Amino acid sequence: MMDVKVQAVHFKADQKLVEFCEKKVNKLDLFFDGIIGADIVLKLENDEEKENKIAEIRLSVPSNENLFAKKQARTFEEATDSAIDALRRQLKKYKEKLKAK
Repeated sequence: MMDVKVQAVHFKADQKLVEFCEKKVNKLDLFFDGIIGADIVLKLENDEEKENKIAEIRLSVPSNENLFAKKQARTFEEATDSAIDALRRQLKKYKEKLKAK
């Protein structure tokens, strides 16, 4: 089980949202089982736009590399999903790079 930290900026994240994020990030283990940890930062932009929810996810992987994705959407769930998709692609590339060595 990787170490997942969820941090909310400018608002208080409810338990359901925190669990949603943790569950999504833990599923990345299916693509690469060497993930050490994940830092999720959820931010609420205070502008008038509807798409003002931001999810930033940084994955710690072996070899001191970090994979990072930042997505913005109408809901934190959508933003988290998009960021997870981006990280899934990065993990595939990372794995191929490891195999190539």
